[in-house]
Amino acid sequence: MAAESATATRTDRILAAVERVGNRLPDPFLLFLGLFLLVGVVSTLLQLLGTSVTIPGSDEETAVRGLFTGEGLAWLTVNLGPNFIGFPPLVTVVTILLAVTVAERTGLLAAAIRASLGAAPRWLLPYAVGFVGVNASVMADAAFIVVPPLAAMVFKAAGRHPLAGLVGGFAAVGAGYSTSMLVTSLDALFSGITNSVTGGLPDPGATVTPVSNLWFNMASSIVLALVAGFVIDKLVEPRLVREGAPVVMVEAEADVAADATTEADDDVAPALRAAPTDLSPELEPAERRGLRAAGITFALLAVVIVAAVLPGGSPWRNEDGNFLPESALLDSTVFIVFALFLGPALAYGFVSGSLRHAADVPKVMGLGIKDMAAFIVLAFMLGQFIALFNWSNVGSALAVAGADGLESIGLTGYPAIIGFILLASVLNLFIVSGSSMWTLMGAVFVPLFALLGYEPGFVQAAFRVGDSATQVITPMNPYIWIFLVMVKRYEPEAGLGTVISRMLPFVVPFWISWVAVLTVFYLTGADVGPGVGIRL
Repeated sequence: MAAESATATRTDRILAAVERVGNRLPDPFLLFLGLFLLVGVVSTLLQLLGTSVTIPGSDEETAVRGLFTGEGLAWLTVNLGPNFIGFPPLVTVVTILLAVTVAERTGLLAAAIRASLGAAPRWLLPYAVGFVGVNASVMADAAFIVVPPLAAMVFKAAGRHPLAGLVGGFAAVGAGYSTSMLVTSLDALFSGITNSVTGGLPDPGATVTPVSNLWFNMASSIVLALVAGFVIDKLVEPRLVREGAPVVMVEAEADVAADATTEADDDVAPALRAAPTDLSPELEPAERRGLRAAGITFALLAVVIVAAVLPGGSPWRNEDGNFLPESALLDSTVFIVFALFLGPALAYGFVSGSLRHAADVPKVMGLGIKDMAAFIVLAFMLGQFIALFNWSNVGSALAVAGADGLESIGLTGYPAIIGFILLASVLNLFIVSGSSMWTLMGAVFVPLFALLGYEPGFVQAAFRVGDSATQVITPMNPYIWIFLVMVKRYEPEAGLGTVISRMLPFVVPFWISWVAVLTVFYLTGADVGPGVGIRL
């Protein structure tokens, strides 16, 4: 026991040091303003030096473009607005937030969780959160918004630390993003990129399809769910308890009181002005009636969606009549999540009485937007920075240089695969878009490893490990800033360092266990998916 206590103390000190260092970083808006200017200076210097890179598979060189040139400044003045409005997470976050806010403020989420928990054992909750989070990539980026707060509510209802559920939910979603028990749009995206670079190979191997990594993904999702549950249960939650981290969300009472005096909020039921916090297991009769109405509404919406997409001539299918690799159905993920939250939330609200008038609905949605005002402001700067990073081609130059460096080492065999995963993990700190990074890395490493005798589908499976494990600790991940807003509801003084210190206990175990799964497939020669082995 003494040894375990000493180990926990050392771990706490290390994570506390990381938190202190991270929290010394400037305000996120100013941080990314500084990074924006830094990339602008570096890109300008590289352009003056005539820097360009050739992406394998492309016949033309890609030149680095500088911000502080005539072309660069013209680009900025023309695209300042589009860079902000076109910031990818903004569409997903704001749209889904409108529906999730209604589901939260009406009490639907709290009531559903309280009703479903029943006699579920407390010890199982961390592993359930891990499994749901790891497999939530089927919801695409919406998982970053939906899973963490739900996990916090589940933990709260079971008498466990809600912040542990919040942290575990985000870590499971982010660090395990590239895997799932189900085939997702990401599988289709990756397979299309892989096939695009195998055409000129003497032996292109098995055609890569959306199911080419299915066996590997299924095994990985089970292992990662167990690892996530163990880390939440044995590392994260005990540390939160030792620190005395708050278990109740901090409500901006002064702001709520001020809002209550405005004409806009006069007709909003008082219960809607703050997220429900009563998670006692006993449901009121009105809540039970609301849950039944919500369940019926959810079922009807699901039937309508299935009936719309199943017919052969459905406009939600692609030109070939399928859903993969691309289709309107896959592009409708945000709408589906929005509808499946909003419809049941409205049914619950009006039946249970938490919504009184139709006019309450937009007012409640507005409360959610108020909660995210800080992120929307930050999104302006994030959008400028990411747009510059892409337009200047600094990201492409960084990825190609890193890939060329590993290729020049001349590693062969499995150590080369490990080196490839390590490189992907490092680059993932700078380029969190999996499709962008795989486009760049796949063009180099798929042909390289094919010449060494590896199936392109296996190389793609190895890439998935590096593409996800480290993205929960990089400021380049836009959803980490959304998560920071969630954490601040419990810890108002939290900063980026707080988030990183909470995420670090997941990164190394996820990385090691995921590599271990890949190693088992490699050593046994088992297929990573239907018809896709390890060796050509």
